[in-house]
Amino acid sequence: MAVERYVLLGLGTSRSPWFTEVARWATVGSIPADFVKCVAAEEVQVRLTSGRPFSALLIDATTGAVDRDLLDTAARHQVAVLVVDGTAPGAGPAWTELGAAAVLPPTLRREQLLDALGEHARMIGSATELPLDPADVPDPPTALGTLVAVTGSGGTGASTLAMAIAQGLGQAEGTRALGRPVLADMCLDADQAMLHDARDIVPGLQELVDAHRSRRPRPDEVQALTFDVVNRGYNLLLGLRRHRDWAVLKPRSFEAALLGLRDAFGVVVADVDDDLEGEAECGSIDVEERNVMARTIASRADAVVVVGAPGIKGMHGLVRTVNRLREHGVPPERILAVVNRSAKTAKGRAELTRSFADLSGARVGGVAVVGPVHVPERRGLDEILRDGGRLPQSLTEPVTRALADLLSRAPVGPAATEPTPVPIAPGELGSWAEEEALG
Repeated sequence: MAVERYVLLGLGTSRSPWFTEVARWATVGSIPADFVKCVAAEEVQVRLTSGRPFSALLIDATTGAVDRDLLDTAARHQVAVLVVDGTAPGAGPAWTELGAAAVLPPTLRREQLLDALGEHARMIGSATELPLDPADVPDPPTALGTLVAVTGSGGTGASTLAMAIAQGLGQAEGTRALGRPVLADMCLDADQAMLHDARDIVPGLQELVDAHRSRRPRPDEVQALTFDVVNRGYNLLLGLRRHRDWAVLKPRSFEAALLGLRDAFGVVVADVDDDLEGEAECGSIDVEERNVMARTIASRADAVVVVGAPGIKGMHGLVRTVNRLREHGVPPERILAVVNRSAKTAKGRAELTRSFADLSGARVGGVAVVGPVHVPERRGLDEILRDGGRLPQSLTEPVTRALADLLSRAPVGPAATEPTPVPIAPGELGSWAEEEALG
């Protein structure tokens, strides 16, 4: 029978005295443990996902590697995280609220380590399983704000309609009670800074996500990262400064930033891309991480506004985006289809509505989405945007009214949830056919 012991991962600096002490204790047998030293956060990630079981991860807070994504990776692989932090209580990040099992002092004693391991970690033998207790995973903060996603293929005017929706939700009767809106630019190619003639490029989305990596900022701190668009009655969160900056948006940190934004504002209007591809669709985890903003927001939005244009290509793009959202798990009753720059005549709009119903399958028994809502073309819109003026009511009123009605009828809660693991006891999956025949 294999002797059980703790298998520990460690990441510290060259000047961390505890790092050397734990290695010495493990070598001389003062603690029943194997200690695996790591030289970088990337090595920790690789070892956590290697398939080898670990009891705990000891990591120095001064390395700067402790964040939501690392803690989430450790939790998914059933590894307790013990953060070594010499900061006075209350002065630094609340590591246990972020998911760490315990916080240890830099002057770590052997008894303190053994007590922490005995409370939070499991010994590993030849066939030890480390079940994850859901009670050990902290619940995310309650998101109070309504989340509205606005998307569409390029050239449909989705970004302009996102501005119109943010302005309309802050002024329309029946939606003022939701609270002050914030327009968040969460596209890979961010255009809201240009459309608002923003003279500053910071702070923005990158600063918001970075603020949520290792703590939970207060609502006033989140609001301070946005700009007040006085003429239109909403705040603006600037987007990525360059397309390639998506690489710094780690999934858990972005989710936390989105929750923080919803806690700070009554309504979040997110201008997002229509690309929802992930690893399941194309086999690439890089593509899934690149699309983390669109995928996360679509899954959690209370309503998704899909913008299309009239004509063959415009209707094709509208239906294609609606189908992508359906495949992603967004319920049809939360999707609002909008035809921007629609036909002026009632006959022309009726033909567009009929075409959309045919292409989306609503007329042959398919599940119908809400709409389409027809938004007329507005001349002189470029001049209004250039001068920073208020958007006309003919642009804001049709879609805001339809959206308010959808929000009043849509079920409360996230649109789609990720499947959670279900524990299986030995024997629950059945037995081999040969055994059944012998029995």
